[in-house]
Amino acid sequence: MDRLTEMEAFATVVDQGGFTDAAKKMGISKSAVSKHVSSLEARLGARLLNRTTRRVSPTEIGLAYYDRARRVLNDAGEADALVTSMQSAPSGLLRISVATDFGVNHLSPVLGEFLAEFPDITVNMVLNNRYVELISEGFDMAVRIGELEDSTLRARKLTETTKRMIASPSYFQKYGRPGRIDDLNEHKLLHYSNQSSGNVWKLTAPSGEKRQVRTAGWLTVNDGQSLLNACIAGLGIAYLPSYLYAEAMEAGLVEDAIPDLPVETQGIYAVYPPGRFTQPKVRAFIDFLVHAFAEKGPHRWE
Repeated sequence: MDRLTEMEAFATVVDQGGFTDAAKKMGISKSAVSKHVSSLEARLGARLLNRTTRRVSPTEIGLAYYDRARRVLNDAGEADALVTSMQSAPSGLLRISVATDFGVNHLSPVLGEFLAEFPDITVNMVLNNRYVELISEGFDMAVRIGELEDSTLRARKLTETTKRMIASPSYFQKYGRPGRIDDLNEHKLLHYSNQSSGNVWKLTAPSGEKRQVRTAGWLTVNDGQSLLNACIAGLGIAYLPSYLYAEAMEAGLVEDAIPDLPVETQGIYAVYPPGRFTQPKVRAFIDFLVHAFAEKGPHRWE
């Protein structure tokens, strides 16, 4: 007899508490279930079940075998599901979490192409600037920028972005240009209020020394595009990623505040819950994003 079928019959008897209910669960006769279990016990040379007229329960050896058998059966079921999943067309609702600035400027413009390619997928993209718990909040995946805090999630790198302190030429004409990190105390600084680290800029000095500058801001906003607009208007210096400032810098609207500082680089990742296989809709979207951002970053964002 088939070894997996014997295991399944035995495990189902344990789960259901008897041969009659196990037969109903498996859709076969009670005698067939009994034959599978008897064959398994004969092959192993051990009694796995205590049988009485009132109940059926696993022996000590049977209980130990049940734990391993159930694991094997679960793995076999997942293997079958994986094959079915990989052959099925991506479909269903895809819930995505992404930072507002990146979502508005770079994810939204490519969604139309993705939906045209996969018409059976519907997308619910949530733009926010907080760290969401993917599983508990019901998200299929997220796009995250910078160091990944949750090591249990699976991640695939899409591209990179740089971060610079920038301001407009008119600001530098009015207030001067800082020559070193310590000079920032004398300047008008623009802050992003949703940073997990608070009003702290993590910078690297020309010597390679890591510095944390606690900056008192002249303006605090929870939106990167608004900070960029404030920079362009000459209101102060902001510390922003290249996917926001690249076009403005190329047009001469903003400049690097301290050009001698090493440029900070951050990864941009698609993250999704761990598991033995990835849902087709998630796999399709991540593959699409890898292709969409293949020619972008860390400085090129047009």
